Amino acid sequence: MARPRPKKTSSSVTRLSEQANARRPLLPYLKGILVSLNPTERIIADCVLADPERVITSSIADLKAACGASVGSIVAFCRRLGTDGFVEFKIALARDLAQSGLPANLAEQNASMLEKVCHFHSQSLMDVPQINSQSTFEHVCQVLAKARRIEIFSIGLSYPVAYTASSKFVLLGLTAAAQFDPHLQLITATQLRKGDVAIGISCSGTTSETVQCLEKAKSKGATTISLTNAMSSPITACSDLCLYATPGEINYFQAPLASRVTQLAVIDALFVHLALKSQNKTAARLQQQGEALLKRRLR
Repeated sequence: MARPRPKKTSSSVTRLSEQANARRPLLPYLKGILVSLNPTERIIADCVLADPERVITSSIADLKAACGASVGSIVAFCRRLGTDGFVEFKIALARDLAQSGLPANLAEQNASMLEKVCHFHSQSLMDVPQINSQSTFEHVCQVLAKARRIEIFSIGLSYPVAYTASSKFVLLGLTAAAQFDPHLQLITATQLRKGDVAIGISCSGTTSETVQCLEKAKSKGATTISLTNAMSSPITACSDLCLYATPGEINYFQAPLASRVTQLAVIDALFVHLALKSQNKTAARLQQQGEALLKRRLR
């Protein structure tokens, strides 16, 4: 007679979650949860992010002196990131920096602003597949492919990403739209039902209008999906599925564009994946659309 499997306790579930976090790239994950950290954790995180290479060669007493947090707070911070303690945290941090293979501080190098911005964008794009699980990505694609209707909610600088997403989905023959006016977005959210999909796009994950639309859509039975640069943010709490663009910015003012670049990369990946799933139909549809658009070209 087969032995019954032991039930997972809350502590074992928590441990599995911590192990999953440990497999994530440490620095992108840390940047992604900044908004959910308490003040003490945020101080430690800022100290780590300011100079991760220095942290690797520091003792816990050195980090305590640098950030002013207690030893207990530092250990709790390390455990929140999925490591057993400060030593394991430093090992994971060193592995993270080694795998990136990129210089830690371009500001100290004789590089142009164009080189700095492009370098940061390229690093951000490399982090995107590491912070998204393949199973979640494929699940999102399945949901989108079967959706009766797709509504995308976003405002401000993230709205162009939402409009681009709706345009790409329309190219695939999906019924998708992204209203510009926040009031119309909320009205649209009230009209959704089971079988529909609501996507919220927010860099901070705290945009009240976008979160409210997802909450309303969810209450009507629609499947909710978020695309955000901030893990553990309010928008993820009302999302059935979450996709993440690379979090974090740098100090010069061009950097916020990186958050939009990585959002667009996720949208492009969804588009390509969906297109390849029905390659013959997609090719025929795109050819017909291209022939129609050729008539609009100037000669």
